Amino acid sequence: METLALLLLAFFTFGTLVLAGGDLGAGMLLPRLGRTPAERRTVLAAVGPFFLADEVWLVALAGIMIGAFPGLEHELLLGQRTAFVVLLAGWIVRDAGLWWRGRVEARAWAAACDTMIVAGSWTAALALGAVLGSVLGSVLLAPLFALLLAFHGAGFCRTRLTGEPLERARPGNYAVSTLVLGAVTVAAGLRLDLREMLAEPATLRVVTVFVAVLLPLLVGGQLLTRWAFRQRVTGPGYL
Repeated sequence: METLALLLLAFFTFGTLVLAGGDLGAGMLLPRLGRTPAERRTVLAAVGPFFLADEVWLVALAGIMIGAFPGLEHELLLGQRTAFVVLLAGWIVRDAGLWWRGRVEARAWAAACDTMIVAGSWTAALALGAVLGSVLGSVLLAPLFALLLAFHGAGFCRTRLTGEPLERARPGNYAVSTLVLGAVTVAAGLRLDLREMLAEPATLRVVTVFVAVLLPLLVGGQLLTRWAFRQRVTGPGYL
């Protein structure tokens, strides 16, 4: 059961970084990828069908961390309270910008929401990098990790966009950045003595079995979403 819990923690950490990281990276690069209001809405349309589904993985990661690894939750929150508050604030601001942008047809409103999306995405990426940097032993990794997410977001947009926004995303490579995020996940796991942070056996059994049962549903839902929106975006969406 302990091994299964460790594998689930690694899997959801990796999944969250890859999936939600692509959304954050796209938001970070919004001014570069979209030079006009229509192009920016097209970039957001590439993210629109996925960002809520991707956030489910973050919720699942938090659930297994709190339930199966209370020692890890305590260590991270105790040592990185500020980073987690900033991360949450940035994420909320980013999501608010995404939801509000298409609600009012006004240039100033759209510009304000774009600013929220970009600022919130960079803030969340840097805060997440600070948390990982504390685990890996160097706060200097925060800006490097943010740049990695920007590169990852460009790679994600290369799979979704067309025309000039696609050309501007050319430096990104989704496969390469995914491999690097996998390496980051493994490195962070090796730095922590996770077996010493496990919950009591009875609690661990309940949480691990529950998450393992839900895992096929989460993976299946993600695959279904990706298949349903597999076509490249060619114009603005609802955001």
